[in-house]
Amino acid sequence: MTLKEQAAAMKQEEIVALLSRHRKLETKYHLSLQNITALTDKNQELSREVTWWKRQHFGQKSERRLITSDNKNQLMLGELLESPELPPADKVTVKSFERTYRKKEVEFVSEDSKLKFDASVPVKVIEVPNFELTGLKAEEYEVIDEKVTYRLAQKPSSYVVLKFIRKVVKIKSTKKIICAPAPCSVIEKSVADVSFLSGLLIDKFLYHLPLYRQHQRLEANGIYINRATLTNLVHRVAQLLEPIYHSQLSSILQSKVLAMDETPIKAGRKKGAMQQGYFWPIYGDNGEIVFLFAMSRGAKVVHEALSGFQGTLLSDGYRVYDSFAKSVQNVTHAQCWDHTRRKFFEARDSEPGLCDKALDLIAKMYKIEDLARDDEERRFKLRSLESREVVDEFFIWLDNTFQEKILLPSNPFTKAANYALQREKALRVFLSDPNVAIDTNHVERALRPILMGRKNWLFCSSELGARYVAIIQSLIQTYRINDVDPYTYFVDVLQRIDSHPVFDVHLLTPRLWKDNFIDKPFRSHLDSFDKDAAQ
Repeated sequence: MTLKEQAAAMKQEEIVALLSRHRKLETKYHLSLQNITALTDKNQELSREVTWWKRQHFGQKSERRLITSDNKNQLMLGELLESPELPPADKVTVKSFERTYRKKEVEFVSEDSKLKFDASVPVKVIEVPNFELTGLKAEEYEVIDEKVTYRLAQKPSSYVVLKFIRKVVKIKSTKKIICAPAPCSVIEKSVADVSFLSGLLIDKFLYHLPLYRQHQRLEANGIYINRATLTNLVHRVAQLLEPIYHSQLSSILQSKVLAMDETPIKAGRKKGAMQQGYFWPIYGDNGEIVFLFAMSRGAKVVHEALSGFQGTLLSDGYRVYDSFAKSVQNVTHAQCWDHTRRKFFEARDSEPGLCDKALDLIAKMYKIEDLARDDEERRFKLRSLESREVVDEFFIWLDNTFQEKILLPSNPFTKAANYALQREKALRVFLSDPNVAIDTNHVERALRPILMGRKNWLFCSSELGARYVAIIQSLIQTYRINDVDPYTYFVDVLQRIDSHPVFDVHLLTPRLWKDNFIDKPFRSHLDSFDKDAAQ
């Protein structure tokens, strides 16, 4: 029986039941097709995440691109391997190559030596005996010259114990017994000299050496101090430096342009597990930076930290900065072009042609920035004329791309383009203000020591300890920006702060300390001893 005959023999109820069953199967088919599409998109997204993680852990993290030339006459490696033999060229004397990698001029003790060092490095002179002169008298030979060889040496440690001797004297006429007071200490009744306190901070926060490793190094050199004592010393020093920290924060909030970011840190325990906290760096326009610690990443932190600020806030695309700028008057929000560029760089695997076009346009902006990095007036002119044209071309090209091409919302290029288009107003702010940086890379460079330290000391055992880390790192990163020697700064400030006027505490911030006290800083007893020994 054919299908037509079967259909003609079916009753109406059987036909309705068959159609109903067919409709259910059709609905299930469409649902299955949608699920397959969703799973395919999810699989592609997870594959991109796995690729990203592999690149972060095992591959190259640099976002540099190899730009290929469109010139057909451009030769590539290997094209001239079979070139005909040419007669040898005439010999020409070429000046020897010299590396020029130092940003500032350094005056070396000896230019002829392979070992380069300046006059601040202590030198121990060792005269090498000449065994061929054995048995000869001094009048039998004459020294006509000397040859010098430098070699770098290292002691197991640089720890020194200062022994202060105070004689107890009895005046015969009055029978009065007198004794000189012990030298003042930064921390009362502490066994730590100011030089040790400074070294403790520098080793932990500048060179990322945790206190337990410093404790091990002390014991290896015959010095036995309780490990908790080292922690207490760091806390006490941070308490002394806290007024300087708040003064620096006040100075930063008076800036016309602020840059802000955040990075996670484990701090404190709750029910046996480490809690998630955050360091918030705030970078001012006078070369100062302050780290704030908070247990939250919410908008409340930004509102409390920037209370009273009026000016331009430069940040990445995190939404809390935009909400703050919209809710506060006289605050303009500018955003980072480097974060925008990163979105297109990460989407290159899905749409290489479109992403390369976007990256090329952003690269043009950075080339223009390089032309006037240290000239504010010229930077304003270049941004108004050349950079504005590139930015206009970039956003017009993105709009035309969406009109000409059909791109799924899950496409990485679509996400990158939407990221830029949604932030177009904030990304254009730098064009009209030469004081606004094109990106937040200067903030991320200042954040790098926090990330390096996090890989060494891993976490902060308490929220209070994290706040002390923020205080000390704020000063350390600020004097690095202002090219101040950390040891000299801490030795001077820790001795000066106890007697310094409260109303002038701002003069002890690294930027102003450099202008007021760097010529005649306070020294430690150890420095005085070394100076006398050298003389």
